[in-house]
Amino acid sequence: MSIRLVIFDIDGTLVDSQRTIVSCGTMAFEACGLEPPAPEAIRRIVGLSLLPAMQQLLGYEDEPLARRISEAYRDAYLRYRERADYNEAMFDGARELLQDLTARELILGVATGKAMRGLRAIIERYDLHGLFVTLQTADIHPSKPHPAMLEAALAETGSVAGDAVFVGDTTFDIEMARQARVLPIGVAWGNHPAAELEAAGAHRVLRQFGELLDILDRS
Repeated sequence: MSIRLVIFDIDGTLVDSQRTIVSCGTMAFEACGLEPPAPEAIRRIVGLSLLPAMQQLLGYEDEPLARRISEAYRDAYLRYRERADYNEAMFDGARELLQDLTARELILGVATGKAMRGLRAIIERYDLHGLFVTLQTADIHPSKPHPAMLEAALAETGSVAGDAVFVGDTTFDIEMARQARVLPIGVAWGNHPAAELEAAGAHRVLRQFGELLDILDRS
C-alpha cells in the first residue's frame, strides 16, 4: 500500500470543539423547552449530521421537533462564536502534521459532519487555506457512517481506496472508512474512547499526531 491521500475529520480530531458542541446542544434543547441531554450523550453524537444527531439525542420519533432543535442549535452556535470565552483551538501538533504531510506532497482532504459554511469558517479561523484539496461536508452528503463523503473525496482527487487513509475520532468515522474501504485511523483524544474505535475496526488509534507519519512511512 502506498498512501497518497489523507482525509481528516474536524471536530474532535483536528479541532478541540467539545465544549462548544456540548454548550450549543444544551442551549438548543433549553430553547425548545426540553431537558438537555447529559454532556456525555451530546459528545456521543458528534460526527453525525445535525438532524440525525438531534433525533438521536431526542430519543423518540418527532421529526418536526428534531428540526426545531437543529435550528436552535445553529442559532446557539452562531451566538456562541461571539462570546468572549469562545476558545476552540486546534489540538497540539495538528497544524505541524498538516504542514509535514503537505511537504511530503500528499493530498489532504476533509470529511466532516459540519456544513460547508462551518468548515469554511474553520479554514478561515485557523488559516488553513490551500491545505485541503477536497472538502466533503454533511450538507451535501448523507450522514456518517454512509461512505459517500469518502467516495466523493476519492473521485475528486483521482484516488482509489487503497491509496487513502481517513483519520477520525468516532466510531462513525471508523465505520465510514471501512465501508469506503479506506484505511481507518482513530485518535485517542476525541469524542469516543479508543477502545470503541478499536472495536469498530480502526487499523490503529493514534496517541499523538506524529504516529501517523510512522504509519505512512511503513505503507
